[in-house]
Amino acid sequence: QVQLVESGGGLVQAGGSQRLSCVASGTTHSISVIGWYRQAPGKQRELVASISNVGTANYADSVKGRFTISRDVAKNMVYLQMNGLKPEDTAVYYCNAWVPSTLRTYWGRGTQVTVSS
Repeated sequence: QVQLVESGGGLVQAGGSQRLSCVASGTTHSISVIGWYRQAPGKQRELVASISNVGTANYADSVKGRFTISRDVAKNMVYLQMNGLKPEDTAVYYCNAWVPSTLRTYWGRGTQVTVSS
């Protein structure tokens, strides 16, 4: 079992920056890929960024060049640095972890990010 808890959301003005954090607990050694998804009102949940246990990062086209994902394996943390925020980045951001040995995906409860214009 893996538990994920996000923090760092809030209200920010367009053009501003914010950093999200996610701490993992439980059988964290089994996590292969960890990352962030987001869901805006009336829209489907979408991948924002993910990073593998060897450091390979993947980004949605909409955030490339603005967001950076990083992972501190020793601390069981993953971060999402968001720069140049836009109103369309407003969403609930969820931490996500993939455990291949169990074929399970784990989710945090989410943190709200609101970008005002």
